Parts: sequence; C-alpha cells; structure tokens
Amino acid sequence: MEDSSSAGSSFSSRAKRKAQERAKILQREDQRRTLKLVSRILKTSEWERTAEDVAELERHSETVRELCRRQMRRNILKRKQEEVFDGMDDLQRKVAQLAVAVRGARNLIVYTGAGISTAASIPDYRGPNGVWTQLQKGQSVSTSDLSEAEPTLTHMAIRMLHEEKLVQHVVSQNCDGLHLRSGLPRRVLSELHGNMFIEVCTSCSPAREWVRLFDVTERTALHRHGTARLCGHCGGELCDTIVHFGERGTLEQPLNWEGAVRAASAADVILCLGSSLKVLRKYSCLWCMNRPANRRPKLYIVNLQWTPKDDLATLKIHGKCDDVMRLLMEELDIQVPSYVKAEDPIFSLATPLRPGEENSHTRKVISPSTGLEERMTGTEGPCPEAPIQGGWFGRGYSKGRKKKKTTA
Repeated sequence: MEDSSSAGSSFSSRAKRKAQERAKILQREDQRRTLKLVSRILKTSEWERTAEDVAELERHSETVRELCRRQMRRNILKRKQEEVFDGMDDLQRKVAQLAVAVRGARNLIVYTGAGISTAASIPDYRGPNGVWTQLQKGQSVSTSDLSEAEPTLTHMAIRMLHEEKLVQHVVSQNCDGLHLRSGLPRRVLSELHGNMFIEVCTSCSPAREWVRLFDVTERTALHRHGTARLCGHCGGELCDTIVHFGERGTLEQPLNWEGAVRAASAADVILCLGSSLKVLRKYSCLWCMNRPANRRPKLYIVNLQWTPKDDLATLKIHGKCDDVMRLLMEELDIQVPSYVKAEDPIFSLATPLRPGEENSHTRKVISPSTGLEERMTGTEGPCPEAPIQGGWFGRGYSKGRKKKKTTA
C-alpha cells in the first residue's frame, strides 16, 4: 500500500510539473501574440485604427505602456549615439572659455580617447562608423595597418601645451603610440591600455621595455600576450602591453595606475578629448569621486557624442578634436608644429631584434628611409640604445600577469 501510494504521489508531482511548464509555455506564447498585435496597432496612425483596434489597446493597456517605455529607451539611446556639432559662434565662445581655464589651471591633466586619432584614419569605437558600433550592427570591421598613422594636430598641440607648462600629465586609452611619436615626454604619459609598439619582459627586475618599429601584437589576443620573442637580457618571453575588453582592472596587465592616479589626485582641471568615457568612468580614482563635489577637478569635455560625465562637466564642447584644438591654440597664441617623420622619437627609442628574430613578424616597419629600416631590424649590427627599464608605466610593471587568472 505504501509503495503504491508513493508511486501515485510521484506520478502526480510529475504531472503537476508538466502542467505548470505547459502553462508557462502557453503564457509566453500568448504574451508574444499580444506584443505582436499591440505593436502592429501602435505603428498605425490613430485615424487608421478601427474600433476593434482601440478596444485591444484598452484591454492590453499594460503592454501598451511597456512598449512605449521600450521605445523611449531606444530613442534615448539613439540620441546618445548621434553626433552633435556646435555652430561656429558657439564653438568659438566655448573655446574661449576653455582657454581661460587652461591659462588659470594650476595642474591640468588631459584624458584622451580614440577621437583624437580619427584624423589619422584610425577608426574610433563608438562613433557612427566606429569599430564597436559596426560590430553591434553585425557588420564586418576592416583592419588597417596602424603603423601608417601619424600624430594629428591634436597630438602635436598636447605636446606643445606640455612644453608651455600648461599640461602636466596625459592619460590615454589609445594603443596607437601616437602620443609618444608626437614627442610628448614619456614621464608625463600614462597609456592605460598599452602601446602597440612596446613589448615587455616581466621576468626582469625591474621589468624591461623593448620599443619596436612595428606592431608587436601580431600573435597576441585576449588573455594571450606572448609575442614569441625573447628578452635580450634574461632570455624570458616578451609580452605585449595591450589591455583588451574584459581585462580591465586585473593584475594580468601592467597598468600605469600609479602615474595616472597620482596625476589625477593633484589635478584641479581635467580636459577630456575624444573619449566616450564609457570605460574611463568606471575608474573612480581618475575622477576623485572620494572627494566632495566642490573639491573635485573641474571637468571640460570635447566630444561629438553624449558621455556619462556630461552632467558633471563645467563645459561640454561638441566639435572635432582637431578643430577645437586649432582654435584653442590660436586663442592661447601657441604655434602647433607639424609632425616630421624623420624626427619621430620612436627611432631613437627602438631596439633591434635579436639575431634569428628578423622574420618573427610580418607587420610593416616604420622608417623614414630604407637605411634606417635595415638598421632597426638588426641587419646592420646592434642598436646603441639599451632597453628601457620600468619607466613607461611610471614605476614599473605588475608581475601578476602570469600569476593571477584574469576575470572578464
């Protein structure tokens, strides 16, 4: 009797669960039909709707409200992705305000994003034709050889602002190496997401940097950073310095937090150029968020699209970085030099490959002349420059990249 009762109870439980699952499936299907029906009706103009359509909307009022909320969110997102341009009068007026802030700043630091390099034919991430935007739309992204890019007017202007002692530090999200190639001193540069021309040996103490004349990331990817070349000092494996999406904030990468945070903590003015700030906003230490609002650095933003820091900004300028910086430098009466490839600092910083490593990459080598290209690829003897130790990222590199597992 007990076995029969237990079996009956088990059968009853299974039947009940199946009935519940079936009811949920039917409910979901009914909700989909309702959403489809209401959506179709809402797409028609009011004068085209029949009495039956009106009755359906009244009967499914909650669905109507939900669809309206969804549409409102889509409209807000679309507006945030749109590029906005200030008229010339507004642009000049805002740049004049920015010039006053630059002149009056005791400690001005600049945060830069992909928008300062678009004039060098390097695509940004979240613009209308940006890499991230295209990927979200399911479109393919064409790859280009970034070694062909050269510093833009904005890069050269930032260098001059530092030379004139108006900018104390630059924090960049860009990996294109153009700040270095503009002549900006390395001690005032924090490249949070790495540099495509640098590979590093963390087996050395302190870590050693090896600057190359080609993109070192040919064989690297997310969570895989070995370049297949060896350190000329200790023989350890060299790694790139790039931080991919999903690696932010981990110990796997040699992030220059010390240099960037130290600069942010001393800043009274922050100028953001060409960044959506959707990544940088997550680094609260760069915004001094632990201070009262009235004691944080004054924020100035130059970007064509909405950023999550707009509401906190003292001034938002909607303009292309080169256009804004050209006007700013005129307002400050500072000449902006043209980039001269033969004077690019990368040629004096770069080190040749070890014997046998000449064919370890297929990327194009940067060179103003064939002779220099041959020297820097190691075919004409050793380079007089020794590998740099520790300086690129402030106080050296974290050695946690081989010990800590990265979390996305």
